[in-house]
Parts: sequence; C-alpha cells; structure tokens
Amino acid sequence: MSIIINLDLILEKRGMKSNELADSIGITPANLSILKTGKARAIRFSTLDAICKALDCQPGDILEFIEE
Repeated sequence: MSIIINLDLILEKRGMKSNELADSIGITPANLSILKTGKARAIRFSTLDAICKALDCQPGDILEFIEE
C-alpha cells in the first residue's frame, strides 16, 4: 500500500503514549494499533478528526502518500 501512517512519529513528538491517545479519542488500543501498523483498510473521518484534535496536527501529518 502506498499510504504510510506516521502516527508513531507524531505521538513521540507530542510525548503521548498510544494508550493515552486511544482513551482520549474513544477507541480501543487494539484498533489504534491496527491503524498505527498500517493494517487498517479504512479510517472514519470522525476518528481522524479526533486524532488531529488530540495531537494538535493536520491529517497530512499522519497520512503520507508514497508512490510505488
């Protein structure tokens, strides 16, 4: 897949743990892990919105397109 998830980088920059983010946006740590590893096939805009609000970032900070 040519979409890269940079969630780990943003979490590190913000000094936040995955469990903290999952709790603050209302999803399970397991679902957040699926997203972080790039195994998710889709993401709801409401989830992306909540992540961006919690991490004070833009969607482009989290999602990156790499041409194969």
